[in-house]
Amino acid sequence: MRAAQIVLLLEYDGTRYHGFQWQAGLPTIQAELEQAVKKLCGQSSRVMAASRTDAGVHAKGQVLSFWAKSTLSTMTLVKALNYYLPGDIAVKEAYRVSNDFNVRRDVLSREYCYYILNSRTRSPFSKMFSLFIPKMLDIEAMNKACQLMQGKHDFISFVTSVDDIRNTVCHVYEAKVSQKGDFVIFHIEAHSFLPHQVRNTVGLLSRLGLGKIGVGDFYDIMEAKSLGLASPTAPARGLWLTKVNYSKPLGEWSENL
Repeated sequence: MRAAQIVLLLEYDGTRYHGFQWQAGLPTIQAELEQAVKKLCGQSSRVMAASRTDAGVHAKGQVLSFWAKSTLSTMTLVKALNYYLPGDIAVKEAYRVSNDFNVRRDVLSREYCYYILNSRTRSPFSKMFSLFIPKMLDIEAMNKACQLMQGKHDFISFVTSVDDIRNTVCHVYEAKVSQKGDFVIFHIEAHSFLPHQVRNTVGLLSRLGLGKIGVGDFYDIMEAKSLGLASPTAPARGLWLTKVNYSKPLGEWSENL
């Protein structure tokens, strides 16, 4: 039997993990998945992700791939992997894709949301999945800043380190702030992101929303192109990878297993 490339749609609570990528002696999403694949398929296989989320970051739309010799149906594969995975990681869908599909290279864009609990009182139910800010935020001003970010810009002001980064220019397709109940939600879509770019953006947007800086100050910081100028870095717990976009739905790259 020849090995086939399998793609999974994944959700996880990143609270207790040191990010997606494997790290020696530390709990990671990749390590848990590779252990589950080995238990199910009886062979080791490297798992690749569309986006390598940082420590404490969550996902509702992570996409990953691995190679394995398997004739299991979609439903069986999903149920079996979920049996071996811990409760804070769940496979939602599975597909067999063509050999030339690349889970990272073929990405058109990635979407992230950052959740802020903007309420007078904290909530024990959302403390691990959002940032609590009790003072009301100026969403209109935050959205004016979001408009400035759209398009191609050098976002070096929104990163604290450029180690191994050759290009700090990113194309942001959409950035906006909305309110749903007690939550203020920052949504951003881009082809790719720099390390901690979204969390540094949220930190600066929060200062703007609280009236500590103006829209002009936000623009000046972005245009200064000065390493680490945007601050503070918002905590990882409010950040979610919500969707990875390809030129067509995952189901159309493949036949169901």
